[in-house]
Amino acid sequence: MSNNNILQYESKIWNTADLLRGSGIKESEWPSFMMPFFALAMIESRLIRMLDEMKAEYGEDTLMDMDKEDFISLIKDKGQGYNVYIFEHDKTLKDICANDKSFEIDFDAYLHGFDGETKDLLGVDATEGDKFLDIKGVITKLKAKKVLLGYTKEWSEIDLKPFNNSEITTLEEHIKRKWADISAETAGEQYTPDDVIGLIAEIIASKVQESDKLLKIYDCTCGGGNLLFGVEDRISQKVKRLTQTFGQDWNDALYALAKIESRFRVDSKVEHGNTLTDDKFYNEEFDVVVANPPYGVSWKGYQKDILNDKTDRFKFIPSISDGQLLFMQHLISKLDATGMGVVVHNGSTLFSGDAGSAESNIRKWMLDTDIVEAIIQLPTDEFFNTGIYTYLWVLNKNKDADRKDKVMLINASEKFKPLKKSKGSKRKEVDEQSRLEIVATLTRFADNGYARVFDKEYFYFNKQAIMVTNVDENGKSYAEQLEEGKKSQKLKPVELENGKRTLSDFEITLFDPEQFESLADYFENDIKPFMASLDYKQPLVVSTKKAHYRFDNDKETLIKTENGQSEELGCGKIVVKAALKNSNRTQPERIEITVELTPDYQKDYEIIPFHKDKAKNWQVIEDFMAKYITKPFEYLENVVGVEINFNKVFYKPEKLRPVGDILADIAKLDEQIKALEEGLTL
Repeated sequence: MSNNNILQYESKIWNTADLLRGSGIKESEWPSFMMPFFALAMIESRLIRMLDEMKAEYGEDTLMDMDKEDFISLIKDKGQGYNVYIFEHDKTLKDICANDKSFEIDFDAYLHGFDGETKDLLGVDATEGDKFLDIKGVITKLKAKKVLLGYTKEWSEIDLKPFNNSEITTLEEHIKRKWADISAETAGEQYTPDDVIGLIAEIIASKVQESDKLLKIYDCTCGGGNLLFGVEDRISQKVKRLTQTFGQDWNDALYALAKIESRFRVDSKVEHGNTLTDDKFYNEEFDVVVANPPYGVSWKGYQKDILNDKTDRFKFIPSISDGQLLFMQHLISKLDATGMGVVVHNGSTLFSGDAGSAESNIRKWMLDTDIVEAIIQLPTDEFFNTGIYTYLWVLNKNKDADRKDKVMLINASEKFKPLKKSKGSKRKEVDEQSRLEIVATLTRFADNGYARVFDKEYFYFNKQAIMVTNVDENGKSYAEQLEEGKKSQKLKPVELENGKRTLSDFEITLFDPEQFESLADYFENDIKPFMASLDYKQPLVVSTKKAHYRFDNDKETLIKTENGQSEELGCGKIVVKAALKNSNRTQPERIEITVELTPDYQKDYEIIPFHKDKAKNWQVIEDFMAKYITKPFEYLENVVGVEINFNKVFYKPEKLRPVGDILADIAKLDEQIKALEEGLTL
């Protein structure tokens, strides 16, 4: 049975929403009504198919003659679920819907006839706080709308028995995509399209060798399982290798769907919970990891758990507003010694955070450990509810020798085929030909028109801090006026004047009691605002008993005027501070104002290319400084950052038109304007 045939059921399934629409149920709520019934259809079809397979294997007569307890044990041993109506009464949901009068009683008995785990996943006896698919709550609402029988009948007509696991997964992928498209309950969750799953699977399959060894595949944010199981099915089609899948998700409904799906696979384990705080596979390592973690979603709600994590998964803690790089570090920790993976992220993982930030340090750690083999930029308008660029990070702990310490960037932004009909924001797909071309490029690992290979250090850069000493127009700094070891010169002023207000002799303890309640009130509401308004580059004059000091903006120098003679002291600052002092034995409560003359120091940062050889890297820094920094400076700390910039690598300047062509166009426009003007004057 082909996937095309099963996709005919997509529209039939969505037709069940007509009853919901007619009942006044909002479109955004449809997924919560459809999920449990879709799961019900999946479970029933697979249980019936399992029974048919057992009849073919053992013979129908043999099964009928088998002791009831032995028959039940035989079915339960398969671990795919059980239902009393299906296996003991040979009845299906369609049979139950045929009798209107007893429907509600029979339907309730049918649901309670499932095994315990299935009932939990469906939410047959759900209580507040433990719902999963919450079919109980949905049934209550449908009863209130008086459409329970009609709605259930619609679903009972959907026969998925003829289709295998892979085909049902394909249908499930399309249905869940629509759910994500109309509900989008969680910000940042991007449902992985089938074509992207195909590309991820092709990349992995190109690196998987045929052998008898079990291939363990893991998705730490598996959602409903479409990426995890889709990759498994495609790998199984291409490579002779036994596979085992592991997944975890903390969305109740999507976890339940993935868990139900996992039971009908040969060897699959799906767990419920927050991967970042409660890793259900803490003692496992995997051959392959895949994931499409949420973009730009805050992890503030479990910040304490992350900061107190004892697993050593998180080498650095990124911004609390985005947990993508937490998931990335977790996935790397789950790889075995030769493991590889493909992880979907948005662009922030490439460049967010300055040198020294956690984000930059995580990228540096990944490149330092040489686990990144390639990064692939996908087209825009590829996902269902966002038009942004997305990126595939190809991780590999077992790189070929010629790929050691190298990273390939593949700009696949033009490798797509337009969709005939948009699906939400999705207007493009990476078609099969493009997928194969991308994988072939990765396999060759050589430059071409849309891919380049770099030494990993290409993405490193120096963020060199320096302390610059500003100088005046004559190249002079106030630092030259200071005695050796001194950082400033303190003044004893008798007057401060900023062009608007003057403070003389600092007799400011004599505040106006009608305007201010206390000296502290005066300090907070008058003196502090006055001080905040002072700027050494404004017309600020400090007068001592002997001289006046000011800053000349035009010459960028401090001026000292004494006995009518002015002297240029060099570029510097006038620093004025005020403090409220408590009374002591010798002095009353007072406001003290201090004034200092200091050199004009300015901390600056220079972004400089990086060289992996320490001596050569230092030479690069010194050469840069000699070329671009003309003022005196001192070296401060150096931090090495990592940023990956596709625009920089693949930028293509727009080709300019020849000047002659432009002039010719202008001449034509002039002629057209003249003709119009002549027409207006006639």
